[in-house]
Amino acid sequence: MDDPTLPSPSSSSSSSQLNQPPPATPQPETPARHIERMLNVNHHHRSPSRTIYSDRFIPSRSGSNFGLFDIKSPTNSQSDETSSAYTTLLRAALFGPDSAGVVPPATPNRRGLMNPPNQNIFRFKSETRRSMHSLLPFGFDDDVVTGVHHSPVKTPRKVPRSPYKVLDAPALQDDFYLNLVDWSSNNVLAVGLGNCVYLWNACSSKVTKLCDLGSDDSVCSVGWAQRGTHLAVGTGNGKVQIWDASRCKRVRTMEGHRLRVGALAWSSSMLSSGSRDKSILQRDIRAQEDFVSKLSGHKSEVCGLKWSYDNRELASGGNDNRLFVWNQHSTQPVLKYCEHTAAVKAIAWSPHLHGLLASGGGTADRCIRFWNTTTNSHLSCMDTGSQVCNLVWSKNVNELVSTHGYSQNQIIVWRYPTMSKLATLTGHTYRVLYLAISPDGQTIVTGAGDETLRFWNVFPSPKSQNTGSEIGASCLGRTIIR
Repeated sequence: MDDPTLPSPSSSSSSSQLNQPPPATPQPETPARHIERMLNVNHHHRSPSRTIYSDRFIPSRSGSNFGLFDIKSPTNSQSDETSSAYTTLLRAALFGPDSAGVVPPATPNRRGLMNPPNQNIFRFKSETRRSMHSLLPFGFDDDVVTGVHHSPVKTPRKVPRSPYKVLDAPALQDDFYLNLVDWSSNNVLAVGLGNCVYLWNACSSKVTKLCDLGSDDSVCSVGWAQRGTHLAVGTGNGKVQIWDASRCKRVRTMEGHRLRVGALAWSSSMLSSGSRDKSILQRDIRAQEDFVSKLSGHKSEVCGLKWSYDNRELASGGNDNRLFVWNQHSTQPVLKYCEHTAAVKAIAWSPHLHGLLASGGGTADRCIRFWNTTTNSHLSCMDTGSQVCNLVWSKNVNELVSTHGYSQNQIIVWRYPTMSKLATLTGHTYRVLYLAISPDGQTIVTGAGDETLRFWNVFPSPKSQNTGSEIGASCLGRTIIR
């Protein structure tokens, strides 16, 4: 008995002829085959009525009417060339230039999945096509494409070879062991001439006589406090005087040394003084006592003293060829460096790197040495060829200046750490024994036994500053400081 719900054999045969491909060996339905069928992969017999896509909406532009917008469809050759160039540059940027010539593995051609996607409705005109180098996705330069890596070439900074101002400084002593010039944070230069101290205001060029020690004494060192309001004066009689510069009044006189005081260094309210009697005295100007501690270690005159920028370490140099480092509370040196073979007067702490100390030796040594006081290590040595009298670091760039005596009397600007010379300045006819730097870090002043002070523009201004120094080249000419 026939079931009315079942189709007849004839109708089933005709239906299979319309909807099924030619007879083939039946295969079981696997998950992979099910996914391929859902995605319409390798389906060569598409329905004539519509195109089947996946669950994402991927538009097909095969039916786009480009003539409606008066836009020419790009040719396949142009698109293929751009795509190939981009692929090459992307591979070079990600995997290095050596991979640019490697042929990538073949990838499935997606053109079989949908109509050709090369007809972009928005495209650049041919005259505005970018170069191959502009296709780099991460902004690389030509080095990535060519495989040749060039280090950036910096144009050497031009340092003026002549001083922009010269001051006559009568009676400026030609003594290697003295420190007679210092520049305050208020832009006032202090100079010891004979038994007197003179102040030169760099903004107004006004000269003021601060003090006269009398015929039985002489000025051996000067040093500004960090605020720039008080000046310490070391005398030949072993005393240290504190002066209020704004009122030209002596505030205090402190004793303790038996011989001349040739080196001074401030650390906030603490003043360190070094003497020919081989000792260093620590003085707290707030205390009633003349000094609070005495540092012993040098076997000859102390001629160099410098506090680090964080006020934690004091470096001292002496005529015993020794460089010592002290902390705030020690009475014996915590670090001792004995590599120099002549007196160590030139001492400078780097403002850029904590613990980096530079020192220079005298005539028999001629070397600038660099030390890391944090690791207690000797970093490098540079033979300058002449006596090293002073050192100072730039506050704005990683450079330093050295002044020299026998036999060339020159001033050298160095780039650290390569120690390449940026400039060699000449003009002094005697040893360049004195050096100070302006508060803006651009100008240095040098003094020599030829009784002149010369002002040089050697360092660039800070990046945050667009204006020149207050004492710029407008003050040309030669004048006298007293």
